[in-house]
Amino acid sequence: MLLYSCIFFDFDGTLYDTVEGITKSVRYALQKRGMDAELSALRCFAGPPLTDMFMEKFAFTLPEAEQAVRDFRERYVPIGLYESRAFPGMRAFLEALRMEGKKLAVSTSKPQPLAQELLRREGLDGLFDCICGAGDEGEGNAKWQVLQRAMTTLGAKPESSVLVGDTKYDVAGALRCGIPCIGVGYGYAVPGELEQAGALTVAQDLEELKALLLT
Repeated sequence: MLLYSCIFFDFDGTLYDTVEGITKSVRYALQKRGMDAELSALRCFAGPPLTDMFMEKFAFTLPEAEQAVRDFRERYVPIGLYESRAFPGMRAFLEALRMEGKKLAVSTSKPQPLAQELLRREGLDGLFDCICGAGDEGEGNAKWQVLQRAMTTLGAKPESSVLVGDTKYDVAGALRCGIPCIGVGYGYAVPGELEQAGALTVAQDLEELKALLLT
């Protein structure tokens, strides 16, 4: 295992358990269109760009998907955002990495202000050297583009960098940026998804992940 000096983290399903607020808000957006779905069927929305997921999952046109995202935010910003929490043990895990001199960053498709707000609420924002997320405009918000911005901000070299994420979208974004992705098995991927996408390895919990990152 290589020694990584810069560690980039996905947000949803990696740092924070956000699935409740996201799935309920997606369901709200669907219901505004006279549609419905079980919350368990909407877990795939936790992490990837929402516009892409509405198009992929429900065959929405781009304008329909963009409207669905606006409807989603009607519920998510005032309510769903706060139906989330950092995974148990996350603070101690991040502090252990910092103590070993690691540079830590967030790289997420979630709007950057929302990721910052959630991290600030639990006092975790100060543990990261930078927090990069999606901007207001649709362009430049793909996973690889956000990751590339974070790498540039940190001055990270690909050979000493790694992304930690929980879905195939994280793996694809990392590989496009020329860095490996370590998957986490406690997130929102379906069984086998991370391995099939090309993840370097998959850690089942934070202790296993810490061992991989500090070896």
